[in-house]
Amino acid sequence: MNITITGVLILLFSYGNISGSIDHSGGSNSDMARSKSNQTKTKSTQTDSKSVQTKTKSAQTKSKSTQKSSKSESENKAKDVGTVRIGTQIWAVANLNVSTFRNGDSIPEAKTSKEWVAAGESGKPAWCYFNNDPATGLKYGRLYNWYAVNDPRGLAPVGWTLSGANDWAMLINYLGGQGAAGSKMKSTGGWGEGNNGTNESGFIGFPGGYRVENGSFLNIGSIGTWWSSTENNTPTAIDHYLAQSSSVGRSNSPKQRGESVRCIRK
Repeated sequence: MNITITGVLILLFSYGNISGSIDHSGGSNSDMARSKSNQTKTKSTQTDSKSVQTKTKSAQTKSKSTQKSSKSESENKAKDVGTVRIGTQIWAVANLNVSTFRNGDSIPEAKTSKEWVAAGESGKPAWCYFNNDPATGLKYGRLYNWYAVNDPRGLAPVGWTLSGANDWAMLINYLGGQGAAGSKMKSTGGWGEGNNGTNESGFIGFPGGYRVENGSFLNIGSIGTWWSSTENNTPTAIDHYLAQSSSVGRSNSPKQRGESVRCIRK
């Protein structure tokens, strides 16, 4: 079995107005000339200072723009924590954990049940952490509804693509079919009641649970679910799941549901 794990990528000048006065009563023409010359130099200095300020502001604007761009790119790439080759496929070894689409647009976070339901009913993308706890994202990634998965702005980071039903079928077949693949995909820890897997494949499938249509969170520690990019029909899409057994399942779930996402390189 050909399995190889490779690690990759996962800031004013202030100035005062200087005014000069000329003493006409006692000053000579030479003194007056010198005073005028000094005033001219002062105005020139002020002009230079204003020029420096303009350049400084321009540099600050460019710096902020660069920072914003770098932040977006950093988030987009920082999730590439590693890959694993399983047969001829290269999978990410962690669930997706991004809050922006590939083009930099933000994906709305839906914390409350009301927000989650509203997003689903309107067919709009949304994400959340399990139980709205950011700490869970470190291990399980984020949960997305299928409208985020299917958004044309692209949920997968640069260099990745979303796994489709055919990708999952190829993975499962390579690992011995539905009955045997589950144990080989499950992590060696984190599963309740001793139902850990062997992780022979290197997939590291954690039981991250999911969020149902009404906004409730269910089954962390006992079930892991992953969207495919493949639509089944108007209300549902194909997903795959690991549970307490050694098998891996496939189902058609409502697009409003919140599930994990695992990317693949092609």
